[in-house]
Amino acid sequence: MAADGAFARWVYSTGLRLAAPLYVGKLWWRGRHEPPYRSAWNERFATGGVGDGRSGRIWVHAVSLGETRASEPLLNALRRLAPERGLLLTHGTATGREAGAALLQPGDAQVWLPYDTPGAVRRFLRRHRPAVGVLMETEIWPNLLDAALEAGVPMVLANARLSERSFAKGQRLQALLRPAAASFSRVLAQTADDARRLEASGAPSPQVMGNLKFDVSPNPALVERGRAWRVAAGRPVVLAASTREGEEELLLAAWKRLDAPRPLLLLVPRHPQRFDAVAQMAAAAGLSVRRRSGWGEAPPADAAGADVWLGDSIGEMPLYYAAADAALLGGSFAPLGGQNLIEAAACGCPLVMGPHTFNFAQAAEMSLAAGAALRAADMADGVAQAVALALDPARAERVAAALAFSAQHRGAAERMARAIVELLPGVSAPAAR
Repeated sequence: MAADGAFARWVYSTGLRLAAPLYVGKLWWRGRHEPPYRSAWNERFATGGVGDGRSGRIWVHAVSLGETRASEPLLNALRRLAPERGLLLTHGTATGREAGAALLQPGDAQVWLPYDTPGAVRRFLRRHRPAVGVLMETEIWPNLLDAALEAGVPMVLANARLSERSFAKGQRLQALLRPAAASFSRVLAQTADDARRLEASGAPSPQVMGNLKFDVSPNPALVERGRAWRVAAGRPVVLAASTREGEEELLLAAWKRLDAPRPLLLLVPRHPQRFDAVAQMAAAAGLSVRRRSGWGEAPPADAAGADVWLGDSIGEMPLYYAAADAALLGGSFAPLGGQNLIEAAACGCPLVMGPHTFNFAQAAEMSLAAGAALRAADMADGVAQAVALALDPARAERVAAALAFSAQHRGAAERMARAIVELLPGVSAPAAR
């Protein structure tokens, strides 16, 4: 098995080296619309420069926007338990890096996670010399984990999840992924089902800790502004939250079939590079569109008459949830596994989910059981349910259920931070309060 693993990693590494020009080309292409992708190229391969010379930080890798937002309560807990350490944040996407920059404090650092070639990851670890590394949710990089093991850096998979579909796919690559999973010092799983699948994939003794997303508190200023937007709209608002490619066409077709007067549709695509395309799609469907990027803190007076408000901004999802009477969960009406449904509950926004929520299976079932969400068979059914929910006189009961569901499951950040700090040399976590 060891020989099979070494050969699999050699094949993987060789493929990555050969694909490096394509990787650079992809980043450059994405940088047309998101300029941060074209910045700090040396960090992508850990070349050039010498870092800031500081070692012993707690390194946390949150690949994208969702993972970075979820990491905030964990970062806060780590600061409380090991205040002298400082944090090193790494990311893989422009939105993740932008959100991470807002979380930095004096003594922290932020760089791109390097491409997973043996040379790049070794250079990265030599340059930054972290005391412990934390990978968020599903990030298993074979060369990075091997280099960390060789360098004596304990690695933690935090807020770990593994869907049944991803588990089945991983079994086909177990010669590569099993040794990587086995190299973690600790695996802190969201649910018992995640822990079971992770252990079957080679992870050592996963511990069930809960989901960090329950510990994320929505920005009060954004929530208050969202409520003001709802008043400005002057009619019920249905939010389509973090929609993905293929879902907007179905949504707009179902929306046009609604009898007038329709609620206001607040449409927020998941990926910024699709904002323009979705705006054009809505206009082509014969709907009038006003873009959030075209106004300041409040919608202009004539925006209330539009069919669609396009949420073309980053970091304002609490505002959008607070502005809505009900929401449709993006990524769940196509076979993509769904997006974070916990944020809606924290903002008190009742949710309608499509049939595909395998990325958040247990949270989805718990929210249904708590009365915080409804399940739809398809987009047409989802639109009908969301509109009915937005107009329901008893909607306040759903709002209360969503808030109670969110509050009930807090505490994962403190549990995970303690498990991480225990791996730091010469540091012991204070007794739990």
